[in-house]
Amino acid sequence: MSTNACLVSVVIPAFNAEATIDETLRSVRSQSHHQLEIIVVDDGSTDDTLAVAERHADRDARITIIRQDNAGVAAARNAGWQAARAEFIAFIDADDLWTPGKVERQLQAMIDGGERTGLVYSWYAWIDAKSRVSVKSDPVFHAGEVLDYLFEGNFIGNGSAAMVRREALIAARGFESGLRASGAQGCEDLLFYCRVAESYRFAVVPEYQIGYRYLPNNMSSDMTRMFRSWMLVAEEMAARHPDRAALLDRGISNYARWLLRRALAGGRLQYFVSVLLLLFRRNPSLAVRVAALGLPRDIVSATWWTFRSLRHRELRRPLPSFLIGDPSQS
Repeated sequence: MSTNACLVSVVIPAFNAEATIDETLRSVRSQSHHQLEIIVVDDGSTDDTLAVAERHADRDARITIIRQDNAGVAAARNAGWQAARAEFIAFIDADDLWTPGKVERQLQAMIDGGERTGLVYSWYAWIDAKSRVSVKSDPVFHAGEVLDYLFEGNFIGNGSAAMVRREALIAARGFESGLRASGAQGCEDLLFYCRVAESYRFAVVPEYQIGYRYLPNNMSSDMTRMFRSWMLVAEEMAARHPDRAALLDRGISNYARWLLRRALAGGRLQYFVSVLLLLFRRNPSLAVRVAALGLPRDIVSATWWTFRSLRHRELRRPLPSFLIGDPSQS
């Protein structure tokens, strides 16, 4: 099947992105696959995001703009794909970039994979405020049935890396806005990928095609919220897959260790303490193993004495339960 005539919808959620959305739109408009429907969802921006998008729309008839009150990235993505016309839908955040062949290569992989393939991803590189590559993601080749791999870690890495089949979006009920409502925004991507992987196969384009912009004030910089979000995703998955509890615990410990190292490297000790406390209150033995295996010895010692000084009632205060959807439906 030729991909040339296939329409692909590109959804760009945007909130106060005036500094970056121009470059993002340029990278999307420059795709080698020209049959695109580009949908910008202005999520209640108070800066010039809308004006920048409108300038692009004046020059490119493929662009449409949806405006809504601020409701978060999940709701903005949902508004975009629900308005889209194409069978295949790609998402990119308004501060990220694509290489010119991203859509073309993913579309070919999707079609080659057949109807059971619901999602295609590519590798990514972290970029700074000036779009310079700082670090490249580890190359991963997970394909086919990938749910167990996702339980251990979000190997896709961000919300700008994937193209999704519409049927898979519907089966997954889109992106979960309940995380934001519960004060745990951040892992909507991971939850969505897990939901898709419950019913569909994945494919990978083994190329660095996404520039994932990491800035000090973006959503992923709030490590406490990100870790809380990850734990809520794990709760939903554990409710439907109790036999995968060990894998989910491994994923939580992997993510906690990564966050703790980042907190230490950046001198953000408040996040170090809050992340470790969240983990300790959820699973004390897991918290001890994470500290023992993944952190410098002097930090482990200081952390242990900190825990001993805390009151037991604080440590045992339960985290709020949060199950998204009906756990009885698997």
